[in-house]
Amino acid sequence: MRKLIFASLLVAAIGCKNDSDVSHLSAEEETTNPKNIILLIGDGMGVTQISSLYAFEDKIASFDRFKNIGFIKTSSSDNHITDSAAGATAFASGIKTYNAAIGVDDDTVAAETIVEILSKKGWRTGLVATSSITHATPAAFYAHVAHRKMEEDIAKQLLDSDVDIVIGGGEKYFNAREDGINYLDSLRSKGYHVKTKSDQEIEVQNPAEKEAHLMASSAMQKISEGRGDFLTEASLYTINKLQNTNDNFFVMIEGSQIDWGGHANDHDYIVDEMLDFDKTINAVLDFAEKDGNTLVIVTADHETGGYALSSGKDGYKTVTGTFTTGGHTAAMIPVFAFGPGSENFQGVYENNEIFHKMLESVK
Repeated sequence: MRKLIFASLLVAAIGCKNDSDVSHLSAEEETTNPKNIILLIGDGMGVTQISSLYAFEDKIASFDRFKNIGFIKTSSSDNHITDSAAGATAFASGIKTYNAAIGVDDDTVAAETIVEILSKKGWRTGLVATSSITHATPAAFYAHVAHRKMEEDIAKQLLDSDVDIVIGGGEKYFNAREDGINYLDSLRSKGYHVKTKSDQEIEVQNPAEKEAHLMASSAMQKISEGRGDFLTEASLYTINKLQNTNDNFFVMIEGSQIDWGGHANDHDYIVDEMLDFDKTINAVLDFAEKDGNTLVIVTADHETGGYALSSGKDGYKTVTGTFTTGGHTAAMIPVFAFGPGSENFQGVYENNEIFHKMLESVK
């Protein structure tokens, strides 16, 4: 399996471990307010998706490393069951809105995002996803449109956004558009270093330069189809780039395709994508432990598939993945937090409180 473009930068991103281990508590107690925030979203990831790591892989998962855990209620403004657009807008802008809305309220008025707010305070920002970068979850952090399907409009809005680095799929929404405009050229004219799947490997760029890595025409391929360590490598590349500026930073990382496994009622797809997401969480936690100034939050927008671990053919001795729906469910979603300010994420609360808790942690 070919190495992806970020592999050569992993050592720089992770850094060298000290001879003495960094404890969980020392990382959380080192500072009162975080210097950085990393939000990881497992799209469609409910409690059962997390449980599958333990049921089928017999492993110690990244979730064992968290001590501050809560639950969010996920309804949107117009439905008991949210979609990813309204769910991501709740995280990004702190409001409940209608299903399909991207960064707008019920009246389609733009709602300021955490990326926009923190950028005004001098923070650097990055977005990473295994979907297209114009897909609902990443889009909600930089765009404002009435409907999630307006991906060409979402792509156009990246030009004037405050995002310093994006990594994911979605090239076709920039250079194979109905209006015929090549927005890859437009991004370059705005000072972005642009990389697509057909480009050669890149060297480390100037930390001050914006970057757009569009590594697939639409979504990235499944992990089972050769995506490799893209999510982990892209996440660490982004963290390293933003850390090298010596500014505060905010990064949103999405394990996008856990959701798609749920929609397809495909147990193996879910477990493969969960293992990939788990690896990325562990890598981010390794960084946060060493750094001591980074708040890490792991959650999901909703659960997909009504996924259950049911008894197998031999009764309770084995379990198998089963489903109740091809859509989303109204199940509450766990929130895991680590680092300075992580204690504020305990309890049961609405999904839009994630936004307010993140901002409150840096005041």
